[in-house]
Amino acid sequence: MELLQLKYFQTVAYTEHISKAAEQLNIAQPSLSLTIKRLEDELGTTLFDRKGRNIQLNASGKILLNHVNRIFTEIENARMEIQTKDMAIDHTVKISISNPRFLSGLISRYITQWPDTNIQQGLGARNDILASLKKGDIDLGIAGPPIADDEIESCVLINEDIVLVLPSTHKFATKSEISLSKVADESFISLANNEEYSFFTTELCKKAGFTPKNIFEVDSHLLAEIIKVNQGIALLPISVCRKLDLIYVRIVDINPTYPVGLSWVKDRHLTTSAQNFRDFIIAYFNDHYALYKV
Repeated sequence: MELLQLKYFQTVAYTEHISKAAEQLNIAQPSLSLTIKRLEDELGTTLFDRKGRNIQLNASGKILLNHVNRIFTEIENARMEIQTKDMAIDHTVKISISNPRFLSGLISRYITQWPDTNIQQGLGARNDILASLKKGDIDLGIAGPPIADDEIESCVLINEDIVLVLPSTHKFATKSEISLSKVADESFISLANNEEYSFFTTELCKKAGFTPKNIFEVDSHLLAEIIKVNQGIALLPISVCRKLDLIYVRIVDINPTYPVGLSWVKDRHLTTSAQNFRDFIIAYFNDHYALYKV
């Protein structure tokens, strides 16, 4: 069993698609298939269930993947310790977030304090962030809701208040608070490309006794424009409302808070720069708590 075999297996395990994995690894698909077959022969078990053209990691594959992740974590730890010993501290920090607003206002403050740090920021869905953390492609990840996994350490940065956003001409616009059930028959506008948040807001409505009727799915800036021309209402984080100067009403009949968490791999060595950035993010959200509460 060779490390290259294990790296190939890890990539296939996360993509669950031979062609996509081969493309990522820049090798021929038949060669990759043969490598996986030899690994299965060596272990005496299949690692994937074949379903037509698709494959799915099975129970044996999941066991192997957990060990493979730990192997590469330890190799990365060794590399980082050697680099730290023999050369200057790496000032690059790689972070991926599920929504750009999570670092809004924070980055400029950090760079002012730590001007030598090179921050590489990506944008991805929660599951993509989890995979990138485990593969070692990033140091830190921010997602809502926080990532829960045996290999990942997560802390809640904030439980942000969610409010009901209304056009200025809406009959409830002058109220200070409202029961969400009062707008069950209204047309809702949802945020695009954010499955986790869309699921969260749908569940909020269900708790209030109805399923929202979504008529638009757009980004936050377009959403603001549509609301202002009286084409619907929305459930949004309070920080977004304040940034876009939207009219909002506090919701009183449920507990509309959205948890946002910072994550990193439990046993992976973090550079001093990554540790500093992690601690700065935690302190920033703690210091700016009021921005995320009604």
